[in-house]
Amino acid sequence: MKIHHLRNATLVIETEKHVILVDPMLGKRKTIPPFTIFRYKPKRNPLVALPKNSREILSNVTHCLITHLHPDHIDKAGEVYLRRKSIPVICSSKDEKELTKRGLKIVQTLNYWEPQPFLDGRIIGIPALHGYRFIAKLMGNVMGFYIELADEKSIYISSDTIFTDDVQKVLIELKPDIATVACGTARLDFGQPLLMRMNDILKFAALAPGKVFANHLEALNHCPTTREELKRALSENDLLSKTAIPSDGTFVEY
Repeated sequence: MKIHHLRNATLVIETEKHVILVDPMLGKRKTIPPFTIFRYKPKRNPLVALPKNSREILSNVTHCLITHLHPDHIDKAGEVYLRRKSIPVICSSKDEKELTKRGLKIVQTLNYWEPQPFLDGRIIGIPALHGYRFIAKLMGNVMGFYIELADEKSIYISSDTIFTDDVQKVLIELKPDIATVACGTARLDFGQPLLMRMNDILKFAALAPGKVFANHLEALNHCPTTREELKRALSENDLLSKTAIPSDGTFVEY
């Protein structure tokens, strides 16, 4: 299995039989307004372009998973791509109506903690809590995914979440071989962070039974944590050897 990291949370899981796109933010640089104006510099998003090889990686996609509706996970360009290629989409049952309205081809919807057959394996929708305290309510529903495919390593796409009992349950009970974690520590101009603080990222990495794949970094103006800072913190806690922090356009083979 290869996991291609395109940008931010957009990744492609490539196996012998399937090529699964997750959260396509495929627009050009600066096509989305700033997410914060006062706390961090009000730069337009994404801050960086898609890597040059993304077209080639996207040309083989067979399915798409969408964790939630924020524009840094599914933007206008992502929608156009999915519509044009008529890619089958899998999402939370809470997002089905909106994504159908946008003209996407929804072939499967999930409820939290209900296992369903998926391709040649199974998938479970996992609750995700997008922020600490009241901010999570404003952010709306988010779904992570736990995926098992035949003859492949199991993978947990935790999505935009803080560390919760549900996240802990996946790591301890389902024991994913690979666990992705959003590490940008995003913040709006008000309220607590929308993603895990560093101590929770370290807790996640320590508890993960297998490998960790870190993303949601250095692509948006409200995500201050850098790859370098993350690397340093993981290194100081002896967690760097199990964690990949891929650059845009690279892949990790598992």
